[in-house]
Amino acid sequence: MHLELRHLRTIRAIHEAGGLARAADQLHITQSALSHQIKGLEDQAGVELFVRRSKPLKLSAAGMRLLGLANKVLPEVAALEEDFLGLQEGSTGRLHIAIECHACFDWLMPMLDIFRRAWPEVDIDIRPGLAFGALHALQKQDVDLVISSDPENLDGIEFLPLFDYEPLFVASSSNPLAKKAFIEAADFSDQVLLTYPMEKSRLDVFTELLMPARVEPQAIRSVELTEMILLLVASNRGVSVLPDWVLREVRYDAEYVTRPLTKKGLTRRLYAAVRSEDVSKPYMAHVIRLGRSEPVKLQRNQAG
Repeated sequence: MHLELRHLRTIRAIHEAGGLARAADQLHITQSALSHQIKGLEDQAGVELFVRRSKPLKLSAAGMRLLGLANKVLPEVAALEEDFLGLQEGSTGRLHIAIECHACFDWLMPMLDIFRRAWPEVDIDIRPGLAFGALHALQKQDVDLVISSDPENLDGIEFLPLFDYEPLFVASSSNPLAKKAFIEAADFSDQVLLTYPMEKSRLDVFTELLMPARVEPQAIRSVELTEMILLLVASNRGVSVLPDWVLREVRYDAEYVTRPLTKKGLTRRLYAAVRSEDVSKPYMAHVIRLGRSEPVKLQRNQAG
């Protein structure tokens, strides 16, 4: 069976349009040419791809199999075409990044390594010192992309969703809270909370749990490195709340326990804040696409 991309586009167009006439219009061909193409494809396959005399026109079981292939292949082809177009339009530019999410370094650095190989002429820099004034710096064009979980309504700035994540409680397996199925705000009142050196307003454990419940931990200790936080947790020197991608490796380590926050768990979303005029730049589109796919791989590794 000889399949071409036009066959996959045809199957998808007919499925979405529900009829030959509308599908032909979408594909910019005549209805007669479309019917001829379908007949040729069915002759090759040896099966009918559509349920005849159905309104709207429906795919047969075989047609649905082909539609599944189209839905898998065509987006990848479109992404490749976008990458090639970016190469044709120019490969130079600037990508200076500010981060409001301290733990994002865990996935950002490997992602940027992939990006720099695809765009070697783009000037990449990370400006961690701008974390507290990152969006203002973006408006002033001091940086070009801000990673944030707190979208705001700002003129000329677009917040593009990247991915959802779950903030998880992590403690030593010898901590009394290890016996609980989930963690509530009151559980922190007699605990030392290990956090990154950021304002409370930028930390999920405070904004999503402790502040609404008006609960304060017994003590708060700021720690710069994720590895040090986990070392202190394992030594039962404190507890922490970290994104799920950070805990992918310790989840199955007997020294640690991870628990959801509240019975239902919490879900947060990360965004890439970009100036509106930069959204369509090919290399910016590429880094956004990587920012949506690479961190999710870490989450899937954790789930597996």
